[in-house]
Amino acid sequence: MEAVYALAIGVLAGSGVWLLLRPRTFQVLMGLVLLSYATNLFIFGMGRLVIDRPPIIAAGAPGYADPVPQALVLTAIVIGFGTTALFLVLLLALRALTGTDHVDGREPRR
Repeated sequence: MEAVYALAIGVLAGSGVWLLLRPRTFQVLMGLVLLSYATNLFIFGMGRLVIDRPPIIAAGAPGYADPVPQALVLTAIVIGFGTTALFLVLLLALRALTGTDHVDGREPRR
C-alpha cells in the first residue's frame, strides 16, 4: 500500500513539474494544481495508512493517531480551490490583455 501511495505522489509531483515547464499559462496552472494535490497526499500520508482500524496507536498504550495532518490537508484543499479560482481569473484577464496565452507573449493569436 505504501509503495502505491508513494508512486501516486511521485507521478503527481513529476507531472506537475513537467506541466510547470510548459509554455502555456493553462498548463502552468494545471501543473500548480497537480503539485498541490501531491503535497496534500504527502501531508495526509504523514498520518497513518491503515484501513479498518481504530485511530488508536497501540492496543495497550494510551495514544491516538495524529489528527493534525488531516486538518492541514483539509485547510490546504480549501486554500487550493481559492488560489486555483484566482489563477483562472488572472489567466483569462492576461489572455484578454495580451491576446495570447503563451508565457512569454511572443506567439501571435490565431
